[in-house]
Amino acid sequence: MKKMIAFLSGIFFIASVLANITLPKIFGNNMVLQRNKPISIWGFAKAGEKVTVQFNGQIKNTTAGKDGKWQLMLSPEKEGGPFQLSVKGKNQLTIQNILVGEVWICSGQSNMEMPIEGWGKINNFQQEINTADYPQIRHFKVPNTISTTLKDDITGGDWQICSAATAGNFSAAAYFFARELYNRLKVPIGLINTSWGGTMSETWTSKQAFEQSPELKYIAEAMKNSDIDRLQKERSETTLKNIQKLQGSFENNAPTTNWKNSDFDDSKWPLMKLPNEWESQGLPDLDGTVWFRKTIFISDADAGKAATLNLAMIDDNEETYLNGLKVGSTVGYTTPRKYSIAAGILKAGKNTIAIKVDDTGGGGGIYGDAANMNLTIENKKQSLAGDWAFRVAAVPPSSTSIGPNDYPSLLFNAMLYPLIQYSIKGAIWYQGETNASRAFQYRTAFPLMISDWRQHFKQGDFPFLFVQLSTFGSADANSKNGSDWAELREAQATTLSLPNTGMAVTTDIGNPADIHPKNKQDVGKRLANIALHDVYEKAGEYIGPAYQSMETKANKLVLTFTHTGNGLLVKDKYGYIKGFEIAAADKQFHYAKAMLEGNKITVYSDEVVEPVAVRYNWANDASEGNLFNKELFPAAPFRTDDWGGITMKNKYAIGK
Repeated sequence: MKKMIAFLSGIFFIASVLANITLPKIFGNNMVLQRNKPISIWGFAKAGEKVTVQFNGQIKNTTAGKDGKWQLMLSPEKEGGPFQLSVKGKNQLTIQNILVGEVWICSGQSNMEMPIEGWGKINNFQQEINTADYPQIRHFKVPNTISTTLKDDITGGDWQICSAATAGNFSAAAYFFARELYNRLKVPIGLINTSWGGTMSETWTSKQAFEQSPELKYIAEAMKNSDIDRLQKERSETTLKNIQKLQGSFENNAPTTNWKNSDFDDSKWPLMKLPNEWESQGLPDLDGTVWFRKTIFISDADAGKAATLNLAMIDDNEETYLNGLKVGSTVGYTTPRKYSIAAGILKAGKNTIAIKVDDTGGGGGIYGDAANMNLTIENKKQSLAGDWAFRVAAVPPSSTSIGPNDYPSLLFNAMLYPLIQYSIKGAIWYQGETNASRAFQYRTAFPLMISDWRQHFKQGDFPFLFVQLSTFGSADANSKNGSDWAELREAQATTLSLPNTGMAVTTDIGNPADIHPKNKQDVGKRLANIALHDVYEKAGEYIGPAYQSMETKANKLVLTFTHTGNGLLVKDKYGYIKGFEIAAADKQFHYAKAMLEGNKITVYSDEVVEPVAVRYNWANDASEGNLFNKELFPAAPFRTDDWGGITMKNKYAIGK
């Protein structure tokens, strides 16, 4: 009888809980609501339950539908607070310390996700944190989650008030955007940070959007014939085959105790050229543990001396050994590996460096600039770039699970759709690196995603501001050899044809050796400058020179620009303009000389008699360009031709 009473009590308790009114997790203490437009409040309750919402003197009622969902609209409020929100039905919920101001969605991949501190450690991060006293700026990080179906709610998160104790976790780009807006507008700013590093635009786009797109409808069709479980099984089988192909056999979690020792025999291990991520060297999609070993030779004269071991960059975490002794370890993939070797460790003749690398997701291995991979003794550097013996030691089950890029719409379903009823001002976006290999298709995919978001939020063509890809990689990826990043930047620029879009150019503040530039201050400021002009109607120049027209004069091409501000400016003490290339009808580009004449640029080359095309900053590493306006905004990369590029045939495919 007691068991029966307990059982029935449990049922009544569960039924009571299920009947309670609940709010989505985006609603919480310290939240920011959008000013000057109807405010959407929604949640869940028992079917047919009456719901009463009170906010700043407003009282509104509604009734939960048959599915238990309810929504109502509060009348617009001007900026202010703090306020309290009360939601009452069978139970009552109260949310405290609410501000009304400007709410912006902040999304994209790692350069949006990149925190001020943590793995990001942006320029002057400690000073920025110490001075982050902006209680009217609030930040909400949506947890990283995937789903094959549309979700009504996110999985967690909370609104954090900006202070020295919390700002280190904020999206750096979003924070500096918000800080600039707040300093100019003096209204509360709410940031909803729904971003995930390494993600493609296709995972942020709904299945419905693909179905409606003539060019990308094939993706929706492929979704009908794809099975997540099958994809995961294939991923696991392919990973195992790749490992076995390279190293002959594979024992997961094999004993590795001796792998660090100098007398261990690695003669049967395969070789990998470093620095370079292992995904490009036969181990695609591998997340797990790989050991690397290299034997170096030390002269009698240098034996026993102190040294410095430089290992470029490692993704993600690593332990490093020299002659069996641990000399360092680092967690995080954005920290250069530099270890001091004490006197007495190096010996004459053979010495062995062993590195255990753990990759938790995305790219993995030892990467970066070969010049930063060396052993330095006094002023002598011995290069460590080149062949290293390697062996895969462990592949955890989670490493072959489905990730956000393996199937379309996974992040739209889980990290965006639950937010579409929230009243917002606009969105800022920093993404594109992962789409670079399919840059030409991005011309369709990116504007499709923007239109898709606008369609689902049902708040008109809200402002959508984005960051154009910065500088990264080799300058040799250029007009001569092809540049996927240049083509991606062009795809971003063509997206400006959509209404209420804006693009922040950042090629001048990147780092060719770091895909995550540390200068996020100017990224945020440039996004804010666009918002202040386009959205908040503040006067003044807000972007850099943009190509307008071209005129042929003999063997020269004369270019005109918009957004010249108070005049064009060349950032070079000798006045040399860099970054221009010129070509004749043969499509062979040559570095060009350029002259500034007022607000026009004349471009020519002695090697091109009849020029027909000009390109500016057309390379992965586009840091050389030095054309600005006097407001110090950089000119956007461009080309005057429409000749085919290297990404035209590359298409999105599920699981690839």
